[in-house]
Amino acid sequence: MSNEEKNFQKASINWYPGHMAKTKRLISENLNLIDVVYEVIDARMPYSSKIKDIDLYIKDKKKILIMTKIDLCDMEETNKWIKYYEKMGYKVICLNLEKNTDLNNLINLTNQLMYEENQKRINKGMTKRKTRVLVAGIPNVGKSTLINRLVGKKVVNVGNMPGITKNLNWIRVNKDIELLDTPGILWPKLEEHNVAFNLASLTAIKEEILPIEQVAIYILNTLDKYYNEILIQRYGIKEIDNENIESTLDEIGKKRGCIIKGGIVDYDKVYSIILNDIKNGIIKNITFDRFDK
Repeated sequence: MSNEEKNFQKASINWYPGHMAKTKRLISENLNLIDVVYEVIDARMPYSSKIKDIDLYIKDKKKILIMTKIDLCDMEETNKWIKYYEKMGYKVICLNLEKNTDLNNLINLTNQLMYEENQKRINKGMTKRKTRVLVAGIPNVGKSTLINRLVGKKVVNVGNMPGITKNLNWIRVNKDIELLDTPGILWPKLEEHNVAFNLASLTAIKEEILPIEQVAIYILNTLDKYYNEILIQRYGIKEIDNENIESTLDEIGKKRGCIIKGGIVDYDKVYSIILNDIKNGIIKNITFDRFDK
């Protein structure tokens, strides 16, 4: 067992801000108004970013699994997860929200899910009812960007850090669909080592939850294991020396100009560079969740 894993086990991470507990309560209270759930996950971590207990509080509502940041993922690896979720009965939509993505597939699928119910209303001489969609997901997976794209203008704040959305808000998309935006949700305790570090690496939990140096080294080791060519191209190193991690950090620091007075490498700056390379999408074509189902 690595020192990183030992430290993780000792820490026993608890991450449950008050607004997350409040969100779950408000969703339960408003569930009778909801027709369809959009669960938004990050294509770079299709397992780690999926809400573990979502079915407990959305019950049997119709659901669409939306994978965002598809432009940043390793499509070959993520495709394994797409097939896995489809076999489990999920409707999966993949989106690159940084471009003016055509969202008609999502809207059409939403309308298809409501077709039978609306036909019953029409047969009874009633008008079609607006579809009310709950948008749920962990922090920083692109919920707000998705909503802005669907509406066609900025109606909710967007940021590449968790905790932007604080309250439940109803938002009109068109004459047929309304969205209920929710703050990011996580489960009370992060018990899986890889899940916790994937969430921290891809900025779904705030940087102070796990030590930045451990997260940066986890990123380096993950790149070394699965994407060695990125490690070489971006940082100029062929492998990670975990027995003497300082030598690896020194090598990166010197190549990236992280030198302070006396020619010493500023490790904090090295850590920040590594995390920002992920946060800002400079490092692409990566999927940290590996399929082993």
